[in-house]
Amino acid sequence: MPRAALLGWEQYDLPMTGAPGSHPPQAPAVDAYVALGSNLGDREAHLAAAIEALRARPGIRVTAVSKVYETAPVGPPPQGPYLNAVVRLRTRLAPRALLACLLEIEAAEGRLREAGRWSARTLDLDLLFYGSLTLDEPGLCLPHPRLHERPFVLEPLRDLAPRLVHPRLGKTIEELAQKVHDPGAVVAFPVGFSARTPEKANP
Repeated sequence: MPRAALLGWEQYDLPMTGAPGSHPPQAPAVDAYVALGSNLGDREAHLAAAIEALRARPGIRVTAVSKVYETAPVGPPPQGPYLNAVVRLRTRLAPRALLACLLEIEAAEGRLREAGRWSARTLDLDLLFYGSLTLDEPGLCLPHPRLHERPFVLEPLRDLAPRLVHPRLGKTIEELAQKVHDPGAVVAFPVGFSARTPEKANP
């Protein structure tokens, strides 16, 4: 399938299938939201590869993908602009297992975490929401503790879930997005593929 066909979809369903192998710990199915970002190399290819990798994982179904946005980098220069998007997953993976999956996908795309928190990266995957779960543990806080401060997260998240209520702040994503909206810093990216044609399910 062409790379362009992997991004820009909304509201499609796929069966929870994936490559054979060992299955990580699972929980009752919930909706989770994951932010994607890339500002190194072929940014579109990295986002597309992440979405495809999520589809291939047992216990995960990608149910929606936001539009793609180009955003100014946060961190020390020199850095190029990011491409950002958000995906909604229906998953049976427990939160820690889902986080481990995201870290594995980052590593497969060449992410070097030792480069520093604000460094440029091939792929960044952040777990934003796991249902309405609130969690404060080393290495995992839910919802993501800084999502409400980030226009580059809230703009694509608003595409998918404007009425989703932040369980800690008691505000909808629409309300949070309006508070930090910056049209000059988050711009819809002309990727040239807005079709919503669903991909075939994995055989």
